[in-house]
Amino acid sequence: MIDATAFASALDLLTQSWQPWLVVPPGLLIGLIFGAVPGLSVPVAMAIFLPLTAYMDFLPAILFLTAIFTAGSFGGAIPAILVNVPGTAAAVATAFDGYPMAQAGRHSQALGLALAASTMGTAIGYVVLLLFVSPIAEAVLKLGPVEMFIIAIWGLTLIAALGGGRFSKGLLAGTLGVLLGLIGFSALGDMRGTMGQMALLDGVATTPALIGLFAASELFRLIRSNYIVEEEASRAISFRAILQGVALIVRHPFVWIRGGLLGVVIGAIPGVGSAVANLVSYSETKRRAKDSSRFGHGDPRGVTASESANSSSEGGSMATLLALGIPGGGATAVMLSAFAMHDVTGGPRFISENMNIIYGIILGNFAQVFLLMAVGLGFVFVASSVVRVPVRYLAPSVLALAVFGAYSLVGNISGPVTVMVFAVLGWFLRRHGYPVAAVVIGLLLGGMAEGELLRSYQISGGEVSYFLSRPVALVLATLLLASLLVPLVRKGRAARAAAASRAAP
Repeated sequence: MIDATAFASALDLLTQSWQPWLVVPPGLLIGLIFGAVPGLSVPVAMAIFLPLTAYMDFLPAILFLTAIFTAGSFGGAIPAILVNVPGTAAAVATAFDGYPMAQAGRHSQALGLALAASTMGTAIGYVVLLLFVSPIAEAVLKLGPVEMFIIAIWGLTLIAALGGGRFSKGLLAGTLGVLLGLIGFSALGDMRGTMGQMALLDGVATTPALIGLFAASELFRLIRSNYIVEEEASRAISFRAILQGVALIVRHPFVWIRGGLLGVVIGAIPGVGSAVANLVSYSETKRRAKDSSRFGHGDPRGVTASESANSSSEGGSMATLLALGIPGGGATAVMLSAFAMHDVTGGPRFISENMNIIYGIILGNFAQVFLLMAVGLGFVFVASSVVRVPVRYLAPSVLALAVFGAYSLVGNISGPVTVMVFAVLGWFLRRHGYPVAAVVIGLLLGGMAEGELLRSYQISGGEVSYFLSRPVALVLATLLLASLLVPLVRKGRAARAAAASRAAP
């Protein structure tokens, strides 16, 4: 429960000085820019600006970094929607329906909806963190390789849903993605699939591969078009349309609430985070929908599910960092460095002795939600002008940014080479009707599933009783089976009802 004394002290910390509020708006703008530029990332932005936090007090320093984190989670949605380029792995599922909305001339609505879903997801993440920071940390400690393997499989089941009416092509594309994700050293230390290339020893660089599969291959497809949106009337930039997109969030409350809760839980697991959360949320939303065939063709629920989950995962990862001192990913690893710069160590003792600071961080992030909405509205209004840029100018510009971004991430020429190789692969898959998204799912989760399966086998010795003795794993497995079977039962009932109605005189 909330400690009233510590809560009041947190309010004093936030109101006795202007410093916390002076650093948040610049942090939000930095996060939006780094999230929106293909090839850049939130951890890169946080690492670049980390030295500035040495001259701040601890609370403003953390709020500055969380502002970058918060805005960057949404920033990746902007290129995903406008040019089919997920700015980060957390925005992969956003592109599934966001880009079709943009092609239909609903780019302003899609951006507004993504912004609203992102802010609501962030709010859910920090509400849960405020109420359950310690229980979340205790639950994370109970997660082992078995539970992680089930979560990875849950994400991989999305492959079956991405083939549309071509299940076999979706399965083949997903299998290819898994094989690509297994390149490099295995969990046992065996080298495979590198073809003698030293650059592949650590596996395929994920972000350059995503850029190639989505961005470059899409640009190749658009090269014969004049604009992303062909109809001139649909290319209009409308602040009113953006606000209409924001208002769409009220039509699907269960989608963003479910996505927000899934994001918190998955984000709290070290090494998983928003890259998996957005996929699982999208998968569950599509499975539960009675009209699931609309997904992938510009359904607003797809954007809502993805953005609410990837943003709420921030709250989960912060719970792990604050309560256990364990970074869940690159962004929280940079925050851990900021902790060290101020001689602070996260963990149970830190929480018990500094609850007012914990509440200060949480309350400061609630304020960021409202500031993100204000700053984000202006940012997306400017960003939506991309649809008015002729493809002959847009394509080489985006491609150049993608190549330079890939080089900056990897640090050598293998980054741009990865972009071009996967661009050709993405173009080939699109031309022959294979879902590119299924390859991405396999690439992101294949290696994780293999590693967790191996560790599960090593710990259990191959005994099924070990799995049966882990309640959390049983609950997760039950939820996974239910998520697979319930849509099948629902479709079966609908088919029988349709058959009965046709047979009736």
